[in-house]
Amino acid sequence: MRKRKRRRQPEKAEVIRLELCDLCGATFPEDDMVRRYVPDSSSVSRHNDWSDGLRLVTACGPDHLDVLREIYRRRPYTEEELWAAKITRELTHGPPVLSVEELGCRTGLYEPEIRRAIAWHNSHREPAGDTVTGEGDG
Repeated sequence: MRKRKRRRQPEKAEVIRLELCDLCGATFPEDDMVRRYVPDSSSVSRHNDWSDGLRLVTACGPDHLDVLREIYRRRPYTEEELWAAKITRELTHGPPVLSVEELGCRTGLYEPEIRRAIAWHNSHREPAGDTVTGEGDG
């Protein structure tokens, strides 16, 4: 019986995944990245409630990570901003909310916190942006 020659498979090129530095915008290999969570009251996750109030930053090296951490350290951390972000997440990604009580159940916030978050949102919105009134929440 005669042996068949196997065709050599062409070697696959190694894929190098790139990351982007949140500070300088440089791209670099994923293996060189440095990542840390920093406090940020504007940040909520669609998937992990435990990371609400934390932002994952990516840097091209330890020096840029230190600068990013300092930037976020100086940024005010406002509970009302975090609450407003949680409310926005529920209003934009979940089923419709019919009452303040239902919104409270879905966000883990009490009615006074919801009202304070709405007031914070309305005082910090863009002039042409939408206003959340809390009216008709039943």
